[in-house]
Amino acid sequence: MIKILRYTEYLYLAVAVISIYKIATLWSAEPKETYIFIFFAVVSIAMFIFRRRYRKRFEQRKKDNQQ
Repeated sequence: MIKILRYTEYLYLAVAVISIYKIATLWSAEPKETYIFIFFAVVSIAMFIFRRRYRKRFEQRKKDNQQ
């Protein structure tokens, strides 16, 4: 289960990178369409951070219970 949580973290990071790329390419042509990608990038980065903290807490709690 821990491996699945680790992969979902990087999935959020991939969505953020793709969104940032789309922001960079669309900004000069159509700035109004970039707002949705800005939203996706911010939410994806926030979810990456949240998931990473949650996974590390889960691993630490599991490690403490085994000792």
